[in-house]
Amino acid sequence: MANIKSAEKRILVTEKRTALNKSRKSEIKTYIKRFDDAVANGNLDEAKVLLNVIDKKLKRAAQRNTIHKNAVSRKVSRLTKKLNQAM
Repeated sequence: MANIKSAEKRILVTEKRTALNKSRKSEIKTYIKRFDDAVANGNLDEAKVLLNVIDKKLKRAAQRNTIHKNAVSRKVSRLTKKLNQAM
């Protein structure tokens, strides 16, 4: 454990931000799994709606430095490609 007060604070802040980032990433992964299921089952209308939600959530996560913006672009591109091939 840290002895310096500022170091103790940084540890607490890091733990809090790590939990928040983990929560955001988990939520996004859940939406992606739902999207994959919708595409696999042929629910393309539902998949389109989910893709919009995923896009919004990913871009928000990139703004908050949870996920890198290039990784977000790559994920959205791959999901869009998957949806277009299913149509």
